[in-house]
This record gives sequence, structure tokens and C-alpha cells, in this order.
Amino acid sequence: MSRTRVLVTGLGTTSPVGGDVDSTWSAMLAGQSGVRHLDDEWVADLPVKIAGRVAVDPSEVLDRVKARRLDRASQFAMVAAQEAWADAGYGTDPAESGVEPERLAVSVASGIGGVTTLLSNYDALRDKGPRRVSPLAVPMLMPNAPAANVSLWLKARAAVHAPTSACASGNEAIAMAIDLIRLGRADVVVAGGTEAAIHPLPMAAFAQMMALSKNDGDPTTVSRPWDVARDGFVLGEGGAVLVLESEEHAKARGARVYAEVLGAGISNDAHDIAQPDPEGRGGTRAIAMAIREAGISTSDVKHVNAHATSTPLGDVAEGLMLHAVLGDAVDDCVVTSTKSMTGHLLGGAGALEAVATVKALADRQSPPTINLDDKDPQVDLDIPTSARKLPDGDIAALNNSFGFGGANVAVAFGSV
Repeated sequence: MSRTRVLVTGLGTTSPVGGDVDSTWSAMLAGQSGVRHLDDEWVADLPVKIAGRVAVDPSEVLDRVKARRLDRASQFAMVAAQEAWADAGYGTDPAESGVEPERLAVSVASGIGGVTTLLSNYDALRDKGPRRVSPLAVPMLMPNAPAANVSLWLKARAAVHAPTSACASGNEAIAMAIDLIRLGRADVVVAGGTEAAIHPLPMAAFAQMMALSKNDGDPTTVSRPWDVARDGFVLGEGGAVLVLESEEHAKARGARVYAEVLGAGISNDAHDIAQPDPEGRGGTRAIAMAIREAGISTSDVKHVNAHATSTPLGDVAEGLMLHAVLGDAVDDCVVTSTKSMTGHLLGGAGALEAVATVKALADRQSPPTINLDDKDPQVDLDIPTSARKLPDGDIAALNNSFGFGGANVAVAFGSV
């Protein structure tokens, strides 16, 4: 594969702490939580009654007629893609961007797909009969619907991918985008992830498998990665998208550049369908591969946006991974978990955290991990509880994502 440089030229998101990149990033730096009590009627019978809903509903951003033809996950993807495309300097009309459609690709992931569409149409079938099932149900619920809808808006004809690897999906979509550009299959890739699973069935299912926190205290304090009192993750929703370009294409149009995507590593635990390898061997390989592909040394890594979901086993395993790969360099590395503020966006998590990683490099600031009142003694990492300045000069940062099925993805970014 070529060593073509891949640059980040646009960012977009809608998240539990903000309706766009600027508001999301400001909230993260300030340590603000987007987790709230849910007020839906169906919440009453659930063991978990909190989640991180998006701060700005997509109905406030998208055309309402078009939005009704999209599952909520696709709505998030469209909101994020439109912001990222405009942020990259391409304007609001893709037809006037000047990008050749045959050289434009999309890689947008979802861990579950249109689950709310699937379940609402099942309810219609059960209660009112087959004629009340929407003729749009299949194109709305399919896992590649977010990617497909973004590609239709952009008229992207190079390739349209929707990798599905549970909670590693968003990060894997970015890894795939790197390959598309370096293999010469595209000049520009719109990459990211999305998820919309705040619904009684997914929440009940996660609760039954003891994955969600059942802490009934202040919802803003429940997501607490690396804290001794952590007892599970908080479900979040939203989407995030990055515009990636080859260096040649970005330079030719004078694009503003946030960061460079240096490389990625992908592996699998082959250990358990839901639990991580307690020794973190698969994740360790993914992180090491990302650093090797990036062509950097461990001492270059000054920041990590960790997967750290606030689960008892996963948080410890990731600490072991970082020590195994970075060695003594881990002492000079600032590690954070933005899930402490946003909750866990499942297939959208890696993409949202990639946006945060890129912003951290561009602004030389690491967002904090909130709710870390009593750090687990098994975790020996530098985890600030308020925003921390990152070093000047050429530095690198890692974005880690791990998912059910044993999926591990690490992406390395570099400052520019």
C-alpha cells in the first residue's frame, strides 16, 4: 500500500453535549455531561432510566419531509455529514463542490442500524396488521442506510461502505477510509459512525446482560470510567463524520487541515462474544499495529482518547494494553474518556471520539474524564479531571475502540 498522506479537512457531529462540533468540543473541555433522566412513558418499567440523548434533535436541522424518510440513526449521520462537508470548505451544495463523484467515497458505520424503525414497524404489524407496515421500513432499517443516504446526498460513486463491528464500527469506518485513499480508490472519503438505540428493547437487553449502569443517582455522575464505583456504561446516541482527503487533493484546493490520519490497527480477541480478553492481547495488537503503520515511535504518542466505557473489566484491560504497547512512554501520555460526558454511542462512539482526538491535536488540549473521584488502583495512567494542555511540536494521538465479538480498532492521528 502507498504511503499517501491522509488529511482531516472537515468535522461534523451531533452529540449528547452539543448539536455541532463547536458546542460539543466546548462542552467536553468544560467537563459537561449530556446524560439525563428519560421522560418517556416506556421508561417506567425499565431498570435503567437514564441516557445521553442528542442535545439538538435532528428535526431542528433537517428538512422535516426528508427526515421522516430516515431512521434516527440516518438522521444523525446526515446532520454530521452536512456539517463536516461544509466545514471542509465544500459548501452546502455537493453538486457545486468540484469533487469528482467517481473519486468520492463514503464509509459510515452503525453498530445496530435502524433498530427503532424495525421495532416500531413490528409494533404496527402486531397491533394493526401487515398493511400498516411502512413501505420504507427496509431502506430505513438496513445497517447501511446511514452510509447510503449520505452517499445519495453527496452523489458519491467511488464506494459506499458500512462496516459493522459493534462498538468499534465508527473507528473501523475511519480505518477503511484510510485504505480507500491509500489504495488509490478515492481522493476524498466522508467517514464516521452513528447510532440511535435509546429504545426500551435495546436498553432492557443491555441491562439484562449487566452492561448498563443501574446507578439511580444524579445521571450526570453515573458514567465514571476508571473509577472504583463504575458499574456499567450509559447509553448515548448521535453521530460524527470526518472528511478525509489525500494530501495531493487537499493541497490542490488549498484546504484547511486539522490533522493527519497516520495509520490504523485492527484485530480480534477470539475470546468471548461480549467480554474483552482480560489481558487485553487483541487490543494490544491493534494499538501496536496502528503505531507501526503510522511510522511513529511510542514516545510520539502524547494523548489517547480511550474506549473506556465505565465497565469493571474493560477499563482495566485497556490500561494493560496501553502499558504493554507504550511502555515507559505511557507516563508522558494524557489519557481521557469522553464517554464520561457523552455516554456510549455504540457504533457512533469511535467516530465522535475521533472528532475529539482531532480537536485535541488541533487545539493542543485534552478534554477531561469527569466523575473520576477514586481511581481504580489497577489503572496506572495519567487521567486528568480537568482540561489539560498538550505539548507543542509534532505529536501523535490514539483513538481506541473495542466492540462485542472481540473487535479492536485503534487509529493514530498526527498534528500538522
